[in-house]
Amino acid sequence: MTPSENVSAADTAIEVLMNNGMEGLAGAVEILLNAAMRIERSGYLGVDPYERNENRVSHANGFKPRQLDTRLGELNLQIPQTRDCQFYPQSLEKGMRSERALRLALAEMYVQGVSTRRVAEITEKLCGLNVTSSQVSRATAELDASLSTWRERPLGAYPFVFLDARYEKVRQDSVVVDCAVLVAIGVTPEGKREVLGCSVELSESEAHWRSFMRSLQERGLHGVTLLISDAHEGLKAARKAVWPSVKWQRCQFHLQQNAQSYVPRKDMKSKVASRIRTIFTAPDRAEAERLLKVFIRDHEKSAPKLASWAEAALPEGFTVFSFDEDLRKRLRTSNVVERVNKEILRRTRVATMFPNEASCLRLVTAVVMEISEEWIVSKRCWLSMNENG
Repeated sequence: MTPSENVSAADTAIEVLMNNGMEGLAGAVEILLNAAMRIERSGYLGVDPYERNENRVSHANGFKPRQLDTRLGELNLQIPQTRDCQFYPQSLEKGMRSERALRLALAEMYVQGVSTRRVAEITEKLCGLNVTSSQVSRATAELDASLSTWRERPLGAYPFVFLDARYEKVRQDSVVVDCAVLVAIGVTPEGKREVLGCSVELSESEAHWRSFMRSLQERGLHGVTLLISDAHEGLKAARKAVWPSVKWQRCQFHLQQNAQSYVPRKDMKSKVASRIRTIFTAPDRAEAERLLKVFIRDHEKSAPKLASWAEAALPEGFTVFSFDEDLRKRLRTSNVVERVNKEILRRTRVATMFPNEASCLRLVTAVVMEISEEWIVSKRCWLSMNENG
C-alpha cells in the first residue's frame, strides 16, 4: 500500500466521521482496519503493490470478505490473501479474544438474570435479542479451550519475576464479593517481558498465592534470581514457602506511598517523600544506608512512628542495589504489573461485575494474553541484560 493510499484511507475515514458523527464510527474503523491489513500484507511480502522485487516472499492474491461483530456494530472487512496462504493479519486478531470474553461476560449476566438495565442494553446490541444459556455455554467452551492452553503452557528460565494483584467484583451465591486477580510477569534471559500467568481467587491469602506460585513452578518456571512485589502478608508468606532462597525486592513506589500513613503532619508529607526518593536513588547501598540512618535520626522525636517504620521497611527496598544501575531502574518497582492491571481495568470496567469466577478469569486471561503476545513479537528488549541478569 503506497503512502498516498494510506492518506486516502485516513481522509476517507475522517470524511465519514464528519458526515455521520458518532454514527459513522463503525464505518471509519472499518476503513482504517482494512487499510491496516493491506499495509501489513505489504510488510509480509516485502514489497508495495505492483512493485517488482526478486526478494519478495510471495504474491498478493486478492481479498476474502468477512463480517465482524463488534461493540461498534458490524464491520465488513476485506481480508488480504497471499498465494502461499501463510499470511493472516495480526491487526485483525489484536483485541479480539478480550472482546469476545467481554461479550460473553455480559451475555452470562443477561441469561442468569443478574444484569442491570445498562448491561442488558449492551448485550442486546452485541449478541442480539435471543441470547440463550446454551449459546453462551458453547461460545465460552470454545474460547476457554484456547485460554486454558495458554495458562497451562510450559515455562522456562526467567531471572526476574514481578507479582501483583488487583480486585474485581464477582457474584457468588447471590452475593457480590471482591475477588483477587493474581498476575505474574517474567523477564527472559534476553530481557523481554512475558506474562507468565494469572489466577482469580477469593483473596490474597497465603494459600492462594502459594498455589499460584506452585503452579508456575510446575509449569517449568526456574532460574529466578529476584522477585519484585509489594509487601502483602499473604504474598510474603507464600514467597518464603515457595522460593525461600530467592532474593526479594519490595516495590519502592509502594514503600513511598506507605510512608505517608506514618507522617504526623500534612506539611511534612512532600519533604518526607523527597527524602525517601533520595535514599532510593543513592549511587550504592552503603550511601542509601547512611541516608536512612540520617532520616531516622531526624525523625525520631518529631515522627517516632515514621522513624520506626522506616528502619524496618525501607531496607526491604535496597535489594536492587546488588544489580547494575541500568537494571535498577526497571527492577526497583512493580510498575510493569501496575500498567498491566490498568489495562485489565480498562476492559473489566465495562462489565462492572462478573457473574462468576470463570467469567472473570476468562476476560483477564484474554487481556493479559494479548499484552504478552505483543511483548513477545516486539523487537525491542525491555531490559538490557548483562552478567548480573
